[in-house]
Amino acid sequence: MPAPSRRRRRYPSDTTVAEWALLEPLLPVEACRTKTGGRPEKWHRRDVVDAIRYLVDNGTKWRALPADFPPWSTVYYAFRRWVRAGVVAFIRDQLRRRIRTGGGRCPYPVTLIVDSQSVKAAETVSRASRGYDPGKRINGRKRHIAVDTQGLPVMILVTPAGMSDRDGARELLWRLRITHPQVAQVFADRAYAGKLVGWASDFLDLHLHAVSRPKNAKGFVVVARRWRVERTIGWLMKARRNVRDYERLPEHAEAHLTWALITLMTRRLARDGQPRTDSWDRKEPPRG
Repeated sequence: MPAPSRRRRRYPSDTTVAEWALLEPLLPVEACRTKTGGRPEKWHRRDVVDAIRYLVDNGTKWRALPADFPPWSTVYYAFRRWVRAGVVAFIRDQLRRRIRTGGGRCPYPVTLIVDSQSVKAAETVSRASRGYDPGKRINGRKRHIAVDTQGLPVMILVTPAGMSDRDGARELLWRLRITHPQVAQVFADRAYAGKLVGWASDFLDLHLHAVSRPKNAKGFVVVARRWRVERTIGWLMKARRNVRDYERLPEHAEAHLTWALITLMTRRLARDGQPRTDSWDRKEPPRG
């Protein structure tokens, strides 16, 4: 086991003691503690998590991480390994369930709201994974986001911006049906109407409801149901790394978006004083 972290917590993105108590049990077991064995980790995992959160919150480059963090290569290796092993998605789901059960709700949402957002892509994004959105006049990528009725993340999918909302929603809804079979209905805006409604009902047994803006409405209007996912998109844009897409791999872009919402959920749980364990969750963290 590495020595306890002695790094001074000096940045707003650093984990508090209460936040680390929530995150530590959700990380995979160290390789040196498994049956197959492995080399003990040199750097404390709290320092690695703090470095990832710092990068997402401040939008810096990997190689420009402050010197009081572990080396950037160590942090990036852990980031990439946890993405491939599904650890980031596991943490997201466990924190969401804890917030829902703390509020007296079922841990598994049955109603979701979906929406998309197009953002510009940097030169590090290849042509194969980017596109042009003629509606928003943006050359970059599109984020398809599914949240529950509280605005908590359920799934994030990153595609080229040239992909239409309906085509992106097909992939998103298909993944939701596989990973969250309890979902019964989904709310979205009018861009998801048409043949997609019938396809979701016939092939996925999902009720897709297209919610329209009020007639004769001008400017910004709070639309029932849809405002929750729009608020979540606003939360994502507070993290500077998410203002523009810099990632070569779409799954890494999805991970940066997820880490921003993980920070939001851990802060909420730490503020509300939720217990570390509850009777709903009996799953073990994935290995990685």
